[in-house]
Amino acid sequence: MSTPLNPRYRFDNYVVGAANKLAATAARAVAESPGAVYNPLFVYAGSGLGKTHLLMAIGHAAQEINPQVTVEYLTLDDFVEAFHTAIAAGQGDAYRRRYAEVGVLLVDDVQFLTHRREMQAELLRLTNTMLSSGRQIVLSSDRPPNEIEALDERLIQRFAGGLVIDISAPDFETRVAILRRQAEERKAQVDASVIETVAQLPLGSVRELIGALNRLIAFQAVSDKPLDPQQARAVLGRVGVVKQPSLAPAEGPPVPLNHANLESHLPREPEAVPPPEEEPVLSGDEFGSFLSEIQSAVARQVEPWRVRVNEAILFWDGEGYRVDRLRHILAEPSPENPEAALGAYIEDIERLKLLQAEMQELDPTAAGTALFRDPDRLSEALTETDRARQGASPPPGPSPLWTMDSFIESPSNRMSVRSAQAVVAEPGTTYNPLVITGSSGVGKTHLLHAIGNALAAKPKEVVACLGTQDFVDDLIKAIDKDRVNWWRIRYRRITALLLDDIHLLSGKERSQEELFWLFNLLHEGGKQMVFTSAVSLQEIEGLESRLQTRLNGGLVLELPAPDREVRAAIIARLLVERNLPADQELADYLAGRPADSVRSLPEMLQRVLHESEERHVKANAALAREVLEGSPAAPLRRSAAYRTSGVLSPTGGLRSREKMVWDWPSLTDRVIEDLR
Repeated sequence: MSTPLNPRYRFDNYVVGAANKLAATAARAVAESPGAVYNPLFVYAGSGLGKTHLLMAIGHAAQEINPQVTVEYLTLDDFVEAFHTAIAAGQGDAYRRRYAEVGVLLVDDVQFLTHRREMQAELLRLTNTMLSSGRQIVLSSDRPPNEIEALDERLIQRFAGGLVIDISAPDFETRVAILRRQAEERKAQVDASVIETVAQLPLGSVRELIGALNRLIAFQAVSDKPLDPQQARAVLGRVGVVKQPSLAPAEGPPVPLNHANLESHLPREPEAVPPPEEEPVLSGDEFGSFLSEIQSAVARQVEPWRVRVNEAILFWDGEGYRVDRLRHILAEPSPENPEAALGAYIEDIERLKLLQAEMQELDPTAAGTALFRDPDRLSEALTETDRARQGASPPPGPSPLWTMDSFIESPSNRMSVRSAQAVVAEPGTTYNPLVITGSSGVGKTHLLHAIGNALAAKPKEVVACLGTQDFVDDLIKAIDKDRVNWWRIRYRRITALLLDDIHLLSGKERSQEELFWLFNLLHEGGKQMVFTSAVSLQEIEGLESRLQTRLNGGLVLELPAPDREVRAAIIARLLVERNLPADQELADYLAGRPADSVRSLPEMLQRVLHESEERHVKANAALAREVLEGSPAAPLRRSAAYRTSGVLSPTGGLRSREKMVWDWPSLTDRVIEDLR
C-alpha cells in the first residue's frame, strides 16, 4: 500500500534557507531528471524539519514535469506491512514487480529498518533493481545511514553511492519566513514583532514553531485585539522549556462528523450515465453517398496534420515540455485550424526558451522551475520574468531630504564630517568601510544619507542606502519566495553600500553570512561601504568575529551628542522653516537646554510655539523659560544695545515716583570714596 501525496506539500510552499538549501536543490534536480542525478537520494534530519514535505514535493514536481511518470510514496511501516501481506497471500513476486516498476519511489522513515534483516534485504534488492533500470529512489531518515543501528553495510554503500544530505535546524530568518508563510496560509493577521518572538523560541523543530504559532492564532481569534510580543510570551508560557503540543497537526485539524457534514461522508451512489446517442445510419440514396464521399475527403485532408501533431508530441515531450495542448488538439474530432494551433504552440515554446535564457541570468533558481516548460503558462512566465527584471534593480537609495550641505558642522563633530567628505571625494579608497557610532538622535542617519546623496550624484554610481532591518526583511522575503539568488543579484549591481543601525544584525546568523560575502565582494571591487551603529562594535552581542574584524579594518568614529553651537543652528533653521523671524535669544536659550539628541529640539520648540499661539503672544526666550521650566517669566537681562537708566520703562513711559532717583552723586566723589 502507498500513501497519497499531500497536495499542500509542494516546492512552492517549501521555505528554503541556509539549513535546507542543498537538500532542496538536490530534490529539485531529482524531480526534474528522475534517475539521472543523485540516485539514490538520502535525506536525513531531526523530527519536524521538513523531510516528508521535501519527499512529497519531489513527487508532485516530477508528475507536473512529466505526467507519465509514476510516483509512489510510503513510509517504512507501509513498506513492511505491504510486504507481509503479499508474502501471506503468496504474491511476493508481484509485490517486488510493483515497486520495481515505479518511476519515482519515495520511502520515508528508513530509520525503522533497525534489526529488520529481512526488510533490509528486500530494500537492498529493490534499490539494486531500480538503480539498474534507471528509476529514482528517494529515502529519508532521522539520522545518517551509518548511524542506523544494525543496518546492512551493503545498504550503507548503496546510499553513499548517490547523495546523502542533511537538513539542520533553520536559522532565525528562515524561521521568520516559515511562520509568515503559515500565518498567510491561515489568513491570520499576526504582528511582525509577534512572529519574531515565536521565531526566537529555543525550538529546534519547525512543527513545534508552527504549534506555538497555532496557539497564538487560536488565542488571538477569541481576543478583542491583536497580540503584542509581551502578551505572546505570556500565552506561550514556558514553551521554550516544556514543549507544548500544537493545537493541530501539520496536515490540518481533523473535521469532526456532525449533522452539517454527515452527508458528505456517506458513500454516494453512482450517477446514472445517459446511454450514448445512436449514430445516424445513412441510407443508400444519393444523399447518403454524397455524405460518405465528403467524410472520406475530410479524412484524407485531416490525416497529414494528425501525423505532424503526433510527431510534435513525441519531440517536445522528449525535450521536457508539456504537450497537453497538442493532445487536446488530437482529441477534438474536427479542430478548426490544427496547423495554426501547432504553429502557435511552437512559437510559444520559442518564447519560453528566450524567457528561460533571460531568467537564467536574473535568477538561476527560478529558471529551472516547471513554469518555463509549459507553453500553456506563458503568461505566468512573462509575469515572473518581468518581476525578476524589476527585482534586478538595485536596493533603495538615500533619502534626498538629507544632504551634506544641511548637516551642521561644529568642533565636536568635525572629524566625522571631514571623514565623510573624504569618503565622497575618494570612494572605496580612503576609509573603507567607514563606521559611524553614536547614541540615538545624534545625526548618524543624516550623515549616512548625506554621504549617499553625494556619492549618487557622481556618474555611474549606484548607491544602496537602507536600514539594517530593511536589509534583513528583504532577505527573509527572498528566502520565503526561494529567490535568494535574485536578492544577491540586486546587491551585486551596486557601487556603494550604506547600512543604518548595523547593531540590529545581532543574532541574525543568515543575514550576517550574506553581509559577510557581500562585504568581501564589494571590498575586493573597491566599492565604498558605510555603516552606522547605536553602540560600539564591541558591544554588539552576537556579531560574528569575521564580520567584526572587517568592520574594524576601516575607520570607526564616534559621533558625539550635538553641542550648543549645533543646537542653536538647528533651532534657527527650524524657525526659518516655520516662516518665523529669527530670534537669537530664543535660539540661545533652547540650545542651552540639556539635550542629548537633536530630535528633542523640534519638540521643545513646538511646545513653545503652541503656547505662544494659545496666548496670542510672540514666542521668545522668556516664554520658553516659563513653558519648559514651569516658572513665571523672569525679566531678561538686556544686551548693551537696549540698556536704559531705569527711569524709563521698555515701553517709553515713566516708572513709579517711588523708584525714581532725583539727586545723582558726583562720580569723582564716589570713586575716591571707594579707593579709600
